[in-house]
Amino acid sequence: MTEPEIIAALRLQAVPNIGDITAKKLIARCGSPEAVFKDKRQHLLKIDGIGQQILKHLFDTAYLDKAEAEMSFLVQQQIETSYFMHQDYPEYLKHCPDGPILLFKKGNIDLRNRKIISIVGTRNITRYGEAFCETFIEEIAPLDPVIVSGLAYGVDITIQKAAMEKGLQTIACLAHGVNQIYPRAHRKYADRIAKNGGFLTDFWSTSTPERENFLKRNRIIAGLSEVTVVVESAEKGGSLVTADLANGYNREVFAVPGRSTDKYSKGCNDLIKRQKAHLLLSAAELVYLLGWELEDQKQENTIQKQLFVELTREENEIYAYLQSNGKQLLDVISLECRLPVYQASSTLLNMEMKGVIRPLPGKLFEAI
Repeated sequence: MTEPEIIAALRLQAVPNIGDITAKKLIARCGSPEAVFKDKRQHLLKIDGIGQQILKHLFDTAYLDKAEAEMSFLVQQQIETSYFMHQDYPEYLKHCPDGPILLFKKGNIDLRNRKIISIVGTRNITRYGEAFCETFIEEIAPLDPVIVSGLAYGVDITIQKAAMEKGLQTIACLAHGVNQIYPRAHRKYADRIAKNGGFLTDFWSTSTPERENFLKRNRIIAGLSEVTVVVESAEKGGSLVTADLANGYNREVFAVPGRSTDKYSKGCNDLIKRQKAHLLLSAAELVYLLGWELEDQKQENTIQKQLFVELTREENEIYAYLQSNGKQLLDVISLECRLPVYQASSTLLNMEMKGVIRPLPGKLFEAI
């Protein structure tokens, strides 16, 4: 976009009572953000949701001044902008009716032809949640997905740190401008995130981390990916809002179950009970349900049986067991091969990548 086009889009963002849905209606009617401010009032009044009060603010030059000031900041700080009708705008977010008309980006974000997973959860993460995050990233790393979260305490920063340890691209969706990091304690991770991933927001540099901003930000977390995972959540919380948003966008949602007595498993258990999320015990289940392993096998031509694959000791044990006993459940494989469930799950995922086993419905696995 040219600078005048960006300023016009910023001006639309600044006008009171014009959210992203209404802004898109105006742009669709007029052809571009610039054209909105050149159209006649009587024409604009014919658009659903546009009344005299909105028009009063729409042509108030005070909002043009604010847009120009924000444009100066973006230029000075070399912040990238992404317009919702352009190619560089995140593909999945394009299909969200309330996706922002402008996104502000900082870092080295590359979402082209990538598998993207949004992962959220409580700020009060337990050791159970930490262990799941670490194991999940360990298991999913061979697929090199992009990990999206919100940089908050708890599940967010735990999953993003685990992703960085594995060299995965991670994106932090902010509830304020890209000129600040919240919470401040996470500033120490900013350079690492920007180097391999980055920051996304639709908030201006003048925005502060207010509570309502975090709820609004959640639509971007849910909209960026085709799947959202809730690791731990109490009965109420922002993670459940994100899950609801993802369901509203017709995206897949997964939740990690826990004991009924655990405070920070109640939200996840409820999502599963109400069939608003798939039960998630391992990365292999997510990979299978999304069909990602089939995609990779076609691309890499590993769908054929590999006769001379190097297997680890654990992989050889599992492969021999499956050859002798046919289709088996993860829990049975874990028990019979004397491996913890998390290790068996991780080993099975690696074996899938090598093309020597395949997952089946009902959490079954069989040798190829």
